Order: sequence, then structure tokens, then C-alpha cells
Amino acid sequence: MYNLKQFFKQLVYAIGFWIIAFSVFILIRFVAHGQEQGEVIEQANNIVPITEWIHFGVILGILVGFLYAIIEFTFDKLITSNLYLGIVIILKVFIYLIVLIFSLTFIISLIESDMDVNLANERGWWKDSPLFWLATAYFFMSSFIFLFLKLANEKFGKGILFNMLIGKYRKPTEEERIFMFIDLQSSTTIAEELGHYKYSKLLQACFFDLNKIVSRYDGEIYQYVGDEAVISWKLRKGLRRNNCIELYFAFKKLLERHSKYYAKNYGLQPFFKAGVHGGKLIITEVGTIKKELAFHGDVINTTARIQDECNKYEESLLISDELLSQVKLKSKYTSKPIGDLLLKGKQERLTIAAIHEV
Repeated sequence: MYNLKQFFKQLVYAIGFWIIAFSVFILIRFVAHGQEQGEVIEQANNIVPITEWIHFGVILGILVGFLYAIIEFTFDKLITSNLYLGIVIILKVFIYLIVLIFSLTFIISLIESDMDVNLANERGWWKDSPLFWLATAYFFMSSFIFLFLKLANEKFGKGILFNMLIGKYRKPTEEERIFMFIDLQSSTTIAEELGHYKYSKLLQACFFDLNKIVSRYDGEIYQYVGDEAVISWKLRKGLRRNNCIELYFAFKKLLERHSKYYAKNYGLQPFFKAGVHGGKLIITEVGTIKKELAFHGDVINTTARIQDECNKYEESLLISDELLSQVKLKSKYTSKPIGDLLLKGKQERLTIAAIHEV
């Protein structure tokens, strides 16, 4: 169900993007530099309004956007993780060439029908057509922009790239966020038993599973540190539908569903423990080489210390009482008070609780 919802979301974005992209292309190519339009107008003996050309751009955008969304979704979910990046790129280039040949042939046929003109669209027309190769170059350039925006949203979160472009985070900016530190239990022992190569493969598989579901709960991966992942939410998104709690248990269940895979390949069932806390902190750009957004504040340190207490109290998910008071726990969860703790490196005590699934 989630995959279907995710596909339709990607479909809407893709169709919208390609409608705009091809409308701009047709506007520039056939109106601003109207060599082809001039030939068509001369054959049809009438003046073709701009809206008519944009009409074809919209149709082309819908067609390409629909196919583009299917291809990208299929590669993301089924193919990319099993093939080398170079092979994936070659496959995509080949598939997209076929898509462009089909789509542009269809649009040219539509133009012929609507305008009662003859255009080159016989079999193999695209091989010697400057227009086709120009459209192909434009397509791959636009595709790069689309994928760049998609990756930027995945890395930084929605809207963050725009804020970076307008310089919002050049100066330290205060935000209220929730953080989750999630860490592989008994990682040192597992690393010794598996060896560093196989241990690395295990972490790669676990975090691949985590990435499958993190966006479902509006989470953003802030960073990976060894066997630990740091997940972040804006306060409103983290509290909505208990996202900051639901993510942990969804990840736990996903690992359990893949237990046969982990037992077969690594001889174990990975288990992660987590700490959750929220509050105000500073977000700002750091560095000039490999520039990135960084979070500074006591919230991050406190969340890490909460997660460190999981082993001591033999709990899988600990949360600060401060954040728990803002969360509306569903009936399938219960909270267990742990107490007022003096966390490592802290001067003030913090009340924490454990979250259990009924």
C-alpha cells in the first residue's frame, strides 16, 4: 500500500516536471527559433498560436512523465540495489532513448493529424533528425535536474535545498527538532565474529532496510556514524501520527520479516536500540569543501546519551519525558518510567521512559 502511494506521489511530481520542461522546450524551439514552425505554418497556410504548441508540450510531458515515473520507481525498488551504478546508467540511457523515440513519434503523428501537414516520422526518422537529438540532449539535461532535486530532498529534507539557495542557513538558524539515535546492539561482538568485510555488508543491508521506510514516517537521515544512524524530524512532523515512535517499530518489524535473509547470510538476527529526544537547536551551513548542513545543540548530545542507557536498563527504545509529554501514544504502546537520570556529561538530571509495544 505504501509503495503504491509512493509511486503515485512520484508520478505526480514526474508528470508536473515534464509538462513544464517540454512546454519550455517547445516554446523555445518552435516559437523563439521557429524554423520548424515556419515550415509547418507554410504548409498549413495558417498561423499556429502559441497555446497550440504548448498543448503538444503538455501531452508530451504527461506521456514522458508517466513512463519516467514507472522506470525510476522500478529501478529504485527492484534493480538499482542489485547492479553496479555504471550498468544502471547504461540501461537507463538505452531505455530512455526508446521512450523518446516512441513519445516524439507519437507527438509528431498528433501534430500531423491536428494540423494536416506532413512531417518526417517514417521508420528510423530519428537517426538523422537534428530535432530528435536536440530533444534527447534536453531530456537528459532536464532528467539530471529532476534527479538532483530528488536526491537533494532525500539528503537534506523537503524545502531545505531552496532555503540553502536563498542563504537561509548561512547564518545559524534556530529550529525545533526531534532526533533519534538508532544503534546496532552488540555491534562489537558481531564485528569480531563476522570480520570487518561481512560486518560492513550487514550494516549496509540493515540501513538499506531503514531507508525503505524512513520517508514513510517523514524522517530525514541526518548521518551515519559507524553502526549508528541519526534520524531527524521537524517537531511537527515527528509528532504527527507518532512518526518518531512508529518508525522504530516499523524498522524492527521489517528486520524481523527479513530474518531468513539475515540468518542465511550472517547467521544472526540484527536488533537495534534507539533513543529519542527533541528540543531547540541551531542549524547552519558548515565548510566550503563538501559543504553540508550541521545541527548544533544540546538536543543531539542528550539524544545520544539517552540511547547509551538502553543496554543498562535492557530496553530497546528510550524517550525523554519532555518529548513523551507531547506524544499521543496509541493504545498499542505503553510507556514505562525509568527515572531521573544523570546522563554522562550532563549536570542536570533528565527523566526518561521506555516505550513498549503491547
